[in-house]
Amino acid sequence: MTYLLALDQGTSSSRSIIFNDRGQLIASVQQEFRQIFPRPGWVEHDAMEIWQSQFATCQQVLGKAGIQASEIAALGITNQRETTVLWDRKTGQPLYHAIVWQDRRTEAYCEQLRQQGYAERIQAKTGLILDPYFSATKLKWLLDEIPDARKRAAAGELAFGTIDCWLAWQLSAGNGERQLHVTDVSNASRTMLYNIHESKWDEELLAWFDIPRAVLPEVLPSSHQYGVCTLLGAPIPIAGIAGDQQSALFGQACFSPGMAKNTYGTGCFMLLHTGDQCPVSQNGLISTAACQTDSRQQYALEGSVFIGGAVVQWLRDGLKAIQHSPDVEQLATSVPDSGGVVFVPSFTGLGAPYWVPSAKGAILGLSRGTTVAHIARAALESIAFQSTALLQAMVRDAVFPIRELRVDGGAAANNMLLQFQADLLGIPVIRPQVTETTALGAAYLAGLGAGVYKNLDECASQWQMDRVFTPAMSRDEAASLMQNWEVAIGKVR
Repeated sequence: MTYLLALDQGTSSSRSIIFNDRGQLIASVQQEFRQIFPRPGWVEHDAMEIWQSQFATCQQVLGKAGIQASEIAALGITNQRETTVLWDRKTGQPLYHAIVWQDRRTEAYCEQLRQQGYAERIQAKTGLILDPYFSATKLKWLLDEIPDARKRAAAGELAFGTIDCWLAWQLSAGNGERQLHVTDVSNASRTMLYNIHESKWDEELLAWFDIPRAVLPEVLPSSHQYGVCTLLGAPIPIAGIAGDQQSALFGQACFSPGMAKNTYGTGCFMLLHTGDQCPVSQNGLISTAACQTDSRQQYALEGSVFIGGAVVQWLRDGLKAIQHSPDVEQLATSVPDSGGVVFVPSFTGLGAPYWVPSAKGAILGLSRGTTVAHIARAALESIAFQSTALLQAMVRDAVFPIRELRVDGGAAANNMLLQFQADLLGIPVIRPQVTETTALGAAYLAGLGAGVYKNLDECASQWQMDRVFTPAMSRDEAASLMQNWEVAIGKVR
C-alpha cells in the first residue's frame, strides 16, 4: 500500500492526514493553537506555534496510522492563505507574529490607494480586489513598523512567505541542504504582488508597495518536487503545495471549466474553475490561479465570505448558546424557521461580493418571541445566504453554466445548512464521501508530483458522492428570502 501525508494548516488548527493511494483517509490528527487579538480588527498567530503544532501532528499521525515515515511516498502542504510571516533567514525566527488573513489593520492604507486610483490597476494585474485581506499591505506594514526590516529585507537577510512557505522552510531544515524558500502559484496569486497573467512577481507592484524583491520566495507549480523532509526519520519528498481553497477545488476533482465547489470552514470560499480563461469580475469576485500541475496555468473565479463556520464558534464561545459546534444543528432545527430573524455576521467586515471592510455584525428582526434557537437558525442560514450571493455573482460573471455545487469543510456535515443552501441556489448541492477535500487535494498534488498517479483522470475516478441535496423550495420563496437578506446587508453597510 502507498501512503501520502497531507499537512492541512488552517486558521484555527493544524492537521496532518494520511491517505492511501485510493484517496481513502487512514488517520488524522488535529491540534488547535492560539488566536491573538491585540487590538480591534487585528488578528495574529504565533508562527512558531503554528510550526510546532503542525510538526507535532505529523509525528502523531504516523503513530496513529501505525506506519513508518519510510512508507510515505510524498508529502503535500495546504494552508490558510494570505497570512503573512516575515522571518530571519539565519536564525529562522519570525520578526513579528504572523498577520492573519482576517486582519484589517491596513484598511486606511488600502483606502488611500483607492483614492489614488490604484485599485483598478492592481486588479488588472493580480485579479484581486484592493483589500487588507491580501498579503501585500500586511508585508508593507511589517517592513514599515519593524526597525531596519526593509533595509535587511533588501540585503537578503529576511524571508517573507505565506504559511505554506513558512512550513516548507521548517520542513527542509536538517537535510544538509539549503532550506527551501518556495511557494506555489496558487499562494503567490493571493499576495497582491504576483501578476497572474504573466506568472511572475510584478516589478511595478513591488515598487508601489515598496517591497524588496530579495524577500520573496521562488514560485513553482503546485505539483512539483520542491525538496525533501528528513525530520520524521526518513526522507519524504515534498511534492505538492496549494492554498487551501485551490486545494479543495482540486480535491473535489473540479478539473474542468464550469465545475464549482464551496468550502464551509472558518469562512466560506466558493471557486469556479475557468480553465485557461482568466475573467475579470464585474460583480465583486476575484480571479485567482488554480492549482498548476504542468506548464499550463489554470484559473478560477472566487468569492470569499469572511465569517462562515466562525459564526457557530461565536454561538459557542461568545453567546454560550451551545457547548460543542455540532450541537448547533439540533438547536436550529428545534424551530421551523428563523422567526423573521436575520443574522449578518460581519464581525471582520463584509467580503465578496460586497467588500465593506468597516461593516459590523448585526442581528435583525428580533421580537419578544425570539429564542436562542431562532438566532442559531439565523446564524446557519447566514452561511447559506452569503454563499448564495457568491454563486449569483459567479453566474453573472461566468461564461460557464453552473449546474451543481460540490461542498466540503466542517459545516458541510450539517444537513439543515446544505438543504437550505440547495433551496436558495436552485441547483443540487453534492457532498462527497471524503469531505476532507482540502487535505485530499494536497495529497493528490503530492502524489502526482511523486509519480504515484499518472494523470488527473486517476484522481477524478476516486471522487465519490455521499449525498445530494436537491432544491425543495419555490424559486419565488427563495428570491424573497434573498431579498430580505440584501435588505439586511444594506443596513450593516
